[in-house]
Amino acid sequence: VQLQASGGGLVQAGDSLRLSCEASGLSFNVYAIGWFRQAQGKEREGVSSISNKDGDTWYADSVKGRFTISRDAAKNTAYLEMNNLMPEDTAVYYCAAGWHYGIHAVEYNYWGQGTQVTVSS
Repeated sequence: VQLQASGGGLVQAGDSLRLSCEASGLSFNVYAIGWFRQAQGKEREGVSSISNKDGDTWYADSVKGRFTISRDAAKNTAYLEMNNLMPEDTAVYYCAAGWHYGIHAVEYNYWGQGTQVTVSS
């Protein structure tokens, strides 16, 4: 099983980025996908998640209205569209796949390697 996160980079406040999470070695359609982030010196936190069944989504309050999660089963890929980025969004972003749709890291079984997002003010 491999989850390949990509799309991070260095941007300015107010800019947008789209993160991708390409999955291989698993049946993509049976897994919920979550995005998490970890800023330097802080604990990993949930950002967004999407169910594999009904497309139900969840967002952390800090990103609600700015971030959009989606998934494309044909491409075995999930996305996190991030708009109006702020310096406090700076972190390493990880995608994860889990058998159960949830918002906590412990609920996810497989993890990608992370992609760095840096937002300058």
